[in-house]
Amino acid sequence: MTRTITMTRIAFIGLGNMGGPMAANLAKAGFDVHAFDLSREALASAKSHGCEVAASAADAARGADIVISMLPAGQHVRSLFVDGETPLKEIIEQGALVIDSSTIDAESARDVAAALEKKGIGFIDAPVSGGVGGAQAGTLTFIVGGSEEQFNRARPVLDVMGKNIFHAGEHGAGQVAKACNNMMLAILMAGTCEAINMGVKNGLDPAVLSEIMKQSSGGNWALNVYNPYPGVMENAPASNDYQGGFLTDLMVKDLGLAMDISQQSAAPVPMGSAARALFTLHKANGHGRLDFSSLMTFYRDKKDGE
Repeated sequence: MTRTITMTRIAFIGLGNMGGPMAANLAKAGFDVHAFDLSREALASAKSHGCEVAASAADAARGADIVISMLPAGQHVRSLFVDGETPLKEIIEQGALVIDSSTIDAESARDVAAALEKKGIGFIDAPVSGGVGGAQAGTLTFIVGGSEEQFNRARPVLDVMGKNIFHAGEHGAGQVAKACNNMMLAILMAGTCEAINMGVKNGLDPAVLSEIMKQSSGGNWALNVYNPYPGVMENAPASNDYQGGFLTDLMVKDLGLAMDISQQSAAPVPMGSAARALFTLHKANGHGRLDFSSLMTFYRDKKDGE
């Protein structure tokens, strides 16, 4: 029998830097959140923010109206919902809705959506933009792929965690749009690092140069809220030894997704390919666990204050 969605009981699976704050905001808003993660520390944090802690993903999902996942890659999403030993497609009740906020390949999103549809379970791919700060503040951007009806059902939940909610199209569209966005972000960050570094090497103050570019035609998101030069922007990862934020490892992963899409659609991406090469080399040099704005260190040398 099809279940009526009340959007009161939510299973949240994946409580990392992004998922943890998202789950906390849902609990704060009054939802009955049942959370699961493999990390005991993440579970303890979720409990302290008002979430019920589940013993497993299956326990979290059992009886849930909404199931939200925030996982590292497509293989993890497939395993959780479709291919694992105890796939959640056998646990989640008919009529429930899955919101996958992982950043994965569009094909995996479409495959999981089709498998769940056969079980009478709704699915949207809803990757996010806005970083850890956006997750904590509840101001994330959600980019949704799914039917109009599924988008409307998810909206009250997404509104608690985000500020900008976009319906990009059918299943998989959210992932394609996210890949386009993050490819652009990588290109902009690389260009911003190059421009600031060139200015500094020619005697300019990085803060003054950044302000000039912010107010001129070179202005972009990296300059406005995420300056990659240490000491220019107090709350940016660059001023905290590039700790926290969005890891280089994740940017390399996302650029790989963008390259896959470009090949499948014969869309030329020479600048995206160059950005991928830069970030991949930066990762190979041992910076995968630093924020992606640490690409600035690729350009700077010791006499610049490293």
